Formats: sequence, C-alpha cells, structure tokens
Amino acid sequence: MYSHQVEFSVVKMCKVLKVSKSGYYKWLKQIESTPSEKEIYKRVVQQKIAKSYHESIGTYGSPRVHDDLLEWGYPVSKKTVARYMNEMGLCAVQKEKFVVTTDSDHDLCIYPNLVKRAFNIDKPNRVWVSDITYIRTLEGWVYLASIMDLFSRKIIGWTLGTEVNKELTLTALHQSLVTRQPSPQLIHHSDRDPNIVQTIMWIF
Repeated sequence: MYSHQVEFSVVKMCKVLKVSKSGYYKWLKQIESTPSEKEIYKRVVQQKIAKSYHESIGTYGSPRVHDDLLEWGYPVSKKTVARYMNEMGLCAVQKEKFVVTTDSDHDLCIYPNLVKRAFNIDKPNRVWVSDITYIRTLEGWVYLASIMDLFSRKIIGWTLGTEVNKELTLTALHQSLVTRQPSPQLIHHSDRDPNIVQTIMWIF
C-alpha cells in the first residue's frame, strides 16, 4: 500500500485488502518515526565530529575534522563533514578565544592496540570500549563518559560532568568494574584522549 499510494487512494486499497484505514495510518506513523540506518549513522558521525572539534578547542575546521573521522574508521567525504558541521553550528575559530582544557599531544604511555578492529566478541567482559561524548545544552556543554561491553553492545558504566578530566572517565570505569567484576583477561579499549589514558594507567 505504501509504495502504491500515489497510484491508488488509501481508502480504496484498504477496502480491497480488507484492512482498516486507521490501522494503516498507525503503521505509517510508526514507520516514519523510526530512524533509518542512514539517520542513525549520521547521528554517530555528528557525535564524532563534535568530539574532534571540541578536543581541538574549537580550532579544527572540516578538513582536519575529516582527517580525524578517517582515522577513527568513519569514511565520509569532506563535503559531508562540512555540511554536518554547518548544521551543528560548528566552525573553526582563533585558538586565543579558548581556554585550553585538554592536551591531545600528550606524552603519556600509549598502550598497544590489542583489539585491532576485531569488534565481534563471543563472550561478555572480554573487551570494553570507552569514549567521551560532547552534549550541548541550554546551559552549556556537558560531557558523557561511557563504557560499552562489545559482546552485548550495552553501556555498562557512565557518568556526566561539566569538565573533561580523568575523574570523569575514572568514575565510569569504576562503576563498570564494580558491576561486572571482570577477569584479568579483560581488554579496555579507548582512543588516545589523555584523560582516558590516565584512567587506564591508574586502574591497571
């Protein structure tokens, strides 16, 4: 019915197929309100764009944000990144207008990548991944640190804060450890954000 509604009236198709018009419109409303895979992917990419932009203290334009996305495994075009940044109201500004809150070019110990993009895990508590999400509110930016178990793809620990620091990630990780009590074989995978790196060094 949905694919033929341009050719035939909804009333006529409902009569022929013996379905109620109200039932069809209820189904149609559910379909239209459910985000597509493309929309979900767009939201994920926009979160990563916000991550790259704010980790650069707002100095990254679309070319350098695009480089970060490619490094993180999101193959989108420069044109798409520029369009999304425009929709999000993000544009590069002079570095002097910002107070430095993080140092991405840190000299802390970097652990080897043990996961190597093998994200299909067959048992729980074998691989956890962590990330920091940037959320804009009416009162300013807040930051969400979360831990996800790759086996179930569920968030097992999280915390919100108004600053990006190791305490933010440490709280989320501590919550996950207390709840799950994993074995020493657990792999905790993250990006190279210095706050997450310090958290891993502290806990392990």
